[in-house]
Amino acid sequence: MTLSEVKQNLEKIDQLIFKRPDGKIVPEHFHVTEIGEINRKFIDCGGTLRDEKHVNFQLWSAEDVEHRLQPKKLRNIIKLAKRQLSIDDTLEVKVEYQGDTIGIYSLEFDGEFFHLKSTLTDCLAKDKCGIPELQPENACDPNSGCC
Repeated sequence: MTLSEVKQNLEKIDQLIFKRPDGKIVPEHFHVTEIGEINRKFIDCGGTLRDEKHVNFQLWSAEDVEHRLQPKKLRNIIKLAKRQLSIDDTLEVKVEYQGDTIGIYSLEFDGEFFHLKSTLTDCLAKDKCGIPELQPENACDPNSGCC
């Protein structure tokens, strides 16, 4: 979901609720402690230089259980971040949230809730590593080299 999509969806709701991948709701008293643009330059295992950008939201639950972040307040925080950091509305949003460790999630909206969607690592140079591009889901031949 892009930043502009987040802003549009915030206009549609009265209550801001995030659901974790396990279906549980992020505690109502969460804070958005950071909004920023993350620029990541790296080289993949095949030697290709890569440059990625995304918008990062950091969610944090504190002990102040009376805190409730409203959609309008988050829109204002986003507006301030855009103005101060010149963030592009077309960038994808990723969310950092503390579980057993800090997780990084993509974001989806179902008309009522924002859903934190689990992300996965992947080899970006499968062709150079000898890994077949298409593998049947949940079907790994022990002789294929993929498991």
